[in-house]
Amino acid sequence: MINKLQIGKLRWIHLPIVSDSNMDYLRDNFNFHPLDIEDCQTKAQRPKIDIYDDYRFLILHFPYFDKSVKFVKTKEVKIFWGPDYVITMGTHWVIRTLFAKTKEKLDIDIDELPNTSDVLIYSILEALITESIKLLKQIDDNLDHISQEMFDKKAERTIERISITRKNLILLNTAFKPQLRLFQKFESGIIRGFTPGLEDYWGNILDSYQKMWDSIEDYQELIQGLSLTFDSLQANKTNEIMKVLTVFSTVLLPLTFITGFFGMNVVLPFQEDINAYLYLLIGMIVISAALLYYFRKRRWI
Repeated sequence: MINKLQIGKLRWIHLPIVSDSNMDYLRDNFNFHPLDIEDCQTKAQRPKIDIYDDYRFLILHFPYFDKSVKFVKTKEVKIFWGPDYVITMGTHWVIRTLFAKTKEKLDIDIDELPNTSDVLIYSILEALITESIKLLKQIDDNLDHISQEMFDKKAERTIERISITRKNLILLNTAFKPQLRLFQKFESGIIRGFTPGLEDYWGNILDSYQKMWDSIEDYQELIQGLSLTFDSLQANKTNEIMKVLTVFSTVLLPLTFITGFFGMNVVLPFQEDINAYLYLLIGMIVISAALLYYFRKRRWI
């Protein structure tokens, strides 16, 4: 299926799926390099841009949450653009939504700029980055929940949140890091479009992307700190439990020895005394009290 949109002299063609017929359409109607066509048919490409005299070919990765809204995944966005056309490929819903809105208005509507391919590329990148910022806001909310739940008794839920958030941040770091250098090339002028006067707009894209990258780095440091704090809390709780159990064991050890000793079938002192049981009971109470007093004096309990 090929979706086409004409805005004055500008053509926007969106290919939601990579099929043989769609690739044949590109070969028959555009003079694209065969390696670029091959890259379109290959998944898990690294972010890059190929610059030619009459067109540019761009591959980017942008994140999204899976259906469970827990794990972050990435979708590839592949874009060809020339002086009077833009061809987008991929199933990212942001591009589908933007395509539908643009088709309804037949205008890109960005600061009253002319409807050129570079302006459309800027609009697409801005929409993708805006959606990514919303995703980062959800991760920020997860970090707030983690910091609030750290002192709850349900450690399993906190451990799960920390593990999922850390995994998501690692994926975002892996996806965004190589693209930061690519957007820097836009701002520096190494990558030039076909419309003069858009340098400030490329700089705005870089600023937004740089903010996202800085947020990811901050979140990674924060989740590391929260993880260490949570581990310390759990270790402290474990130590407290072990201390209580050790105190009980230490107090019961001499009592167990006494009861075991006087339970032997041999002649023992006081066994003929009618008050032997009372003596033993008082003795065990005194020993227990003395041990507890000693532990408290040493501030062990």
